[in-house]
Amino acid sequence: MQEKIQALIEKSKSLKEKLNDPEVTNDLKRYKDISQDIKSLSKVVEVGEKYIKSLNELASSKELVESKDTEPDLKEMAYEEINELQPKILEYEEELKFLLIPKDPNDMKNCIVEIRAGTGGDEAGIFAGDLYRMYQRFADMQGYKLELIDFNEAEKGGFKEVVFSLAGDNIYGDMKFESGVHRVQRVPETEANGRLHTSAASVAVLPEAEDVDVQIKENDLRIDVFRSGGAGGQNVNKVETAIRITHIPTGIVISCQDERSQLKNKEKAMKVLRSRLYEIERKKAEEEMSSTRKSMIKTGDRSEKIRTYNWPQNRVTDHRLEGDNKNYNLKEVVDGTLMPIIENLHVLERTEILNQNIE
Repeated sequence: MQEKIQALIEKSKSLKEKLNDPEVTNDLKRYKDISQDIKSLSKVVEVGEKYIKSLNELASSKELVESKDTEPDLKEMAYEEINELQPKILEYEEELKFLLIPKDPNDMKNCIVEIRAGTGGDEAGIFAGDLYRMYQRFADMQGYKLELIDFNEAEKGGFKEVVFSLAGDNIYGDMKFESGVHRVQRVPETEANGRLHTSAASVAVLPEAEDVDVQIKENDLRIDVFRSGGAGGQNVNKVETAIRITHIPTGIVISCQDERSQLKNKEKAMKVLRSRLYEIERKKAEEEMSSTRKSMIKTGDRSEKIRTYNWPQNRVTDHRLEGDNKNYNLKEVVDGTLMPIIENLHVLERTEILNQNIE
């Protein structure tokens, strides 16, 4: 492991030196790619440097203990240092095992998020709106950029469907855990008798595909324009700025009405279409993998119930986690504090991959 860690530390240094190369600084894409590579190595380098330093200190202490010329007091100090260093080195090794697990290249991508009201009538639409606001607050807290793409408002508030994009560092790697069925238990405002209702909304998180990831032929598309609906500027319902794109081979239909220009709406709709087509190809590739290598937490399955938001008990339960990591304060979560859940899901994912590799 020591040689591998040392090689990664040297790689990180080399990449940092490249950032000073005029050819790199003048190439925005290359500069961004190298910066991302440096960032992805940063945690391994941080822990790896401590690990190697501790190994060197351990070797020096052992030399002192084994040397006949070492004075008794110094030898005793060396024994104490060995006893302190050995458990610390084991901790670093365990942490590095997790950090060295190969990452999904999609984790670094931006993402498209689709929320759809499920069972529960009007309350499901209201809950879909709650989830959208939760992700808005989460994006604000993490410094991510959120762009609304399309929406279909529900009659009593919230959304029948809302689609938006998120841009930021490692955003798909964090948001992928949100894919699945989110269930809410509460007394709706629309409930006259005060009965507890259970409603649901589904969330799909797709890695944002680049042009190079998916090739789309122009003659495979049918593009329609129509007037925007819902809240908006003066041009709403007066000028045809909304775009509907139909991908003829797959039948996928994407709409975008948030922007005031056809061009911007078309760009956003194409972004979603590329991501949907990329996801189809990604799923095919996953299905070809051995079932033992698939992640047990099924981050991409929108049909799986992953989380319950219980209003009376002020509790959010993530059903993929166990023990003390399972329950969270509801108010904090709906106000955007999602990172504690996401971090525990990252640990679970890495543990499962590590166990699969051992098997």
